[in-house]
Amino acid sequence: MWSHFNQGDYARSEPVDRHSATVREMTTMSNDLEPSKPEPLEPKSSDSQFKDDNGSQFKDANGSEPATDSTNSNSTRSMGLGMTVIAWVILLAMLVVYFTSEEKRQANPNQQPNTEIIDGQQTLVLQANRQNHFVVTGKVNGSKAMLLLDTGATRVAVPEDMADALGLVKGRPGYAQTANGQVRTYNTRIDRLEMGNIVLLNVAADINPGMNGMNGLLLGMSALSQIEFTQRDGQLFLSQ
Repeated sequence: MWSHFNQGDYARSEPVDRHSATVREMTTMSNDLEPSKPEPLEPKSSDSQFKDDNGSQFKDANGSEPATDSTNSNSTRSMGLGMTVIAWVILLAMLVVYFTSEEKRQANPNQQPNTEIIDGQQTLVLQANRQNHFVVTGKVNGSKAMLLLDTGATRVAVPEDMADALGLVKGRPGYAQTANGQVRTYNTRIDRLEMGNIVLLNVAADINPGMNGMNGLLLGMSALSQIEFTQRDGQLFLSQ
């Protein structure tokens, strides 16, 4: 009876340990379900925060790219260019003022006439301008005016527009010969005429419409005959 039971048959009929198989299966499932450890994050540069994984740069809601150092550099260059332009404008303005003042000084070097004591007498010293004329800033009836001294003129001549501004009264009409021909003039009187320390009163003069726009009056012998004057070395010395 036992002779028909061999070892191969015993191996095939050996019972399976189901409890051990179940434990091994659960252990395998537990290992599969165990969460993997997160990989450490690598620090990113300041530029990487504006780029996606493909290296494309992000844009804001308006579709514009974030500001970069190049934008700041362009802004700095623009500011520097603006300051340079402003500096040149200021420099040009200063040059215009300087040359305008210099031109006026050359036309009238006696804007503030100098008074000296010569031979115990107060003397007004005038410098000739570049045209070799003697021009001085004085006052007519209290108002500042430019005076052109002309020893070849008989009377003081006042432009009509200046006479109106000074309030001079037109008197008896007459005629005067000018480079443009004969013009009609009007007699008048200047109550007070000043040049530095020299003061002349009740000076006879002519109102001349042909001199309009001259911006000054011609000081002839009706005024100069009341003072002493001497010319030498490009200077005119006036004393009263």
